[in-house]
Amino acid sequence: MDILKGTVLLLVVLCLFSLFSYKAPHGMKAMGALANAAVAAFLVEAFQHYVGGDLLGIKFLGEVGTAAGGMGGVAAAALVALALGVSPVYSLMIGVACSGLGLLPGFVAGYLVAYLSKWVENKFPAGLDLLGNVLIIAPIARLIAVGVDPVVNATLLNIGGVIKQTATSSPVVMGIILGGVITVVATAPLSSMALTAMLGLTGLPMAIGALAVMGSSFMNYVLFDRMKFGDRRTTISVAIEPLTQSDIISANPIPVYVTNFVGGAAAGVVVSLFGLVNNAAGTATPIAGLAVMYGFNDPIRVTICAALCAIVSALVGYIGSIVFKNYNIKTVAEIRGDAKQAA
Repeated sequence: MDILKGTVLLLVVLCLFSLFSYKAPHGMKAMGALANAAVAAFLVEAFQHYVGGDLLGIKFLGEVGTAAGGMGGVAAAALVALALGVSPVYSLMIGVACSGLGLLPGFVAGYLVAYLSKWVENKFPAGLDLLGNVLIIAPIARLIAVGVDPVVNATLLNIGGVIKQTATSSPVVMGIILGGVITVVATAPLSSMALTAMLGLTGLPMAIGALAVMGSSFMNYVLFDRMKFGDRRTTISVAIEPLTQSDIISANPIPVYVTNFVGGAAAGVVVSLFGLVNNAAGTATPIAGLAVMYGFNDPIRVTICAALCAIVSALVGYIGSIVFKNYNIKTVAEIRGDAKQAA
């Protein structure tokens, strides 16, 4: 029952974010900014706090990571506002007003207040727009973020708690579900880093997310190379960061998503059997996710597990290229060539 509840809640969250991405005004830009905020805050925290501070024992680097990790709300609010066309100074003003709050409250505040800030900037006389943003926009941004914060804690963090409990009672099953879903999310508009950070995943679930996404680099390299989606640059880019090739993935969802789910699920099972943990939320990313794992587990076990995830994922990528060899794919030349002609 817990497995079903955790899975359903996770899928509901993904559906809501996908709906926002495709239907909300500038939803895709906002979600891209949210992913960038996760990188700016949590990637720095992952490397500096957990690797530099905890693993290497360098106190200053640990302080750098702690400082960055506490700025998720600031980064989200500022980057979302900036992506929606707010001037840099007003975007940062919105961001700093959300200091001390989480990634998602900052995201909501930045998205909603961005439109009001642009209205003030366009309608107020020159000079008064600055006062308008200081006296009106900044307090409203803080008010929205503070108001959203309890809702986030009562929903997304609870979902993360259910997932963590389920992973403890049925680790292999949750490895299949979580590994597959997070790996697919890593290729979709919603960043896997942002999702795992918002859910507050730690322990085995976060380890599954980190190493499954790491393995997907090898899987997508093999899949893209054998399927001939594009040239070598495209293949290398998708292996490093799938979102750089989001147009190619969106045009070929079935072969990419199906292969990634299977590969991620297989990697999730491997991690579950090893029983590794990762207490750095939001590190579902290839390089940082792997590096952080060494700070919480025996290095030899991490190396063996990571190698197996890479091998299994690459094998699934190879099998996927065989299964979908007759699938009518759209290549880079077709997609970006059409885009150039349309322009």
